Amino acid sequence: MTFWCERAWLPDGVASRVRIVASGGVIVGIVADADPQPEDERLRGLVLPGLANAHSHAFHRALRGRTHGEGGTFWTWRTRMYAVAARLDPDSYLALARASYAEMVLAGITSVGEFHYLHHAPGGTRYADPLAMSTALVQAAADAGLRLTLLDTCYLAGGLTGSGYAPLADEQLRFSDGTADAWSGRHEQLRVLAGPRVVIGSAVHSVRAVPAEALPVIAAAAEGEPLHVHLSEQPAENEACVAAHGVTPTRLLADHGLLGPFTTAVHAIHLSPADIALLGQTATAVCACPTTEADLADGIGPFPELAAAGSPLCLGTDQHASSDILLEAQRLDAHQRLRSGERSGFAPGTLLQVATEHGQRALGQPGGSLEVGAPADLVALDLDTPRMAGTDPAQATLVAGAADVRTVVVAGEVVVRDRAHRLGDVGALLRSAVEPLWESS
Repeated sequence: MTFWCERAWLPDGVASRVRIVASGGVIVGIVADADPQPEDERLRGLVLPGLANAHSHAFHRALRGRTHGEGGTFWTWRTRMYAVAARLDPDSYLALARASYAEMVLAGITSVGEFHYLHHAPGGTRYADPLAMSTALVQAAADAGLRLTLLDTCYLAGGLTGSGYAPLADEQLRFSDGTADAWSGRHEQLRVLAGPRVVIGSAVHSVRAVPAEALPVIAAAAEGEPLHVHLSEQPAENEACVAAHGVTPTRLLADHGLLGPFTTAVHAIHLSPADIALLGQTATAVCACPTTEADLADGIGPFPELAAAGSPLCLGTDQHASSDILLEAQRLDAHQRLRSGERSGFAPGTLLQVATEHGQRALGQPGGSLEVGAPADLVALDLDTPRMAGTDPAQATLVAGAADVRTVVVAGEVVVRDRAHRLGDVGALLRSAVEPLWESS
């Protein structure tokens, strides 16, 4: 398969008239200032590498437009989230995830990290197939046409207080395998789902939900694979951890061997200078989710300081108040401008790296740049839309959004053409998946 791009963002910057040759889903040749050939798929506008969504809870897509106008806190929002989680089974999970992933691909996302903890039936009852909910996600990603890193999440406790760990609430029982060893055993079974576009990874839900004594078990099971963890999203988490363990969540993870280049800390908002130094010294990645962090009033993280300390930054959509990684990149930049009072935010090329290369690395997925040997994952932005018209292509990451994505190619296969996904009407798919979950609420 060959693609002729009006413009493409290559490792050295934006180039014109670029011909990309793909074979076996991989880029095998790139020529700039080339004439198109009759067999080429012509990609108008500006072609970027595929975008990476490093933190997704696909079922949260059902919450969009249902929880934002009620006020409250992260903790009251969580109650509504649990109510939706309780209504899902493998079939409805497949339908919702498939539609959610298709929406992501329409926005130029070619890889997703699914932070997955809906392991069992409501009440904790085991499905006949212990991998049923995970299999639904793998099928959903295949149908939608994107790469999946399945972050199999350990969730054992109902919260952390100064006196220790609370038991699971009824609505949390389906998230838990009971013990870290039981989680590890089921996690090992998941390896049968791995494939060319599916990476199996691990996750610690949070220091709130996983007792300290379980952390070494997870570290051992996750060795050599992506490991993600919600970290310091709320001040209350820090306060409870210090009260129970005498250290911050970051220090607790470090003391149990969970930080390092294979680990990604999600949110990482309420950090001390020592926490920032620990994350940077260990090259632990940090995933910012600016839209969610604003919607839930989490705060603005010290992301420039983390990057300067040595932590690669990536981006996630988390609760899917938006499924637009380009928007997340722009909000990462804008929030830091508001925080610092200066316009010296993240450079356009840095934002692209955060949205592509760093995200793919955090997911254990290949790619993140347009070069020989990288996956043929291409995203063509229309430069003629009202939003983009007149924009310098080299500053496109500061302007473009999901609506400007015209074509998406994954492993050399066109999944979105002229803004239409191969599955058809994605809005209709989302409506049919979401609305039944609220009918009995």
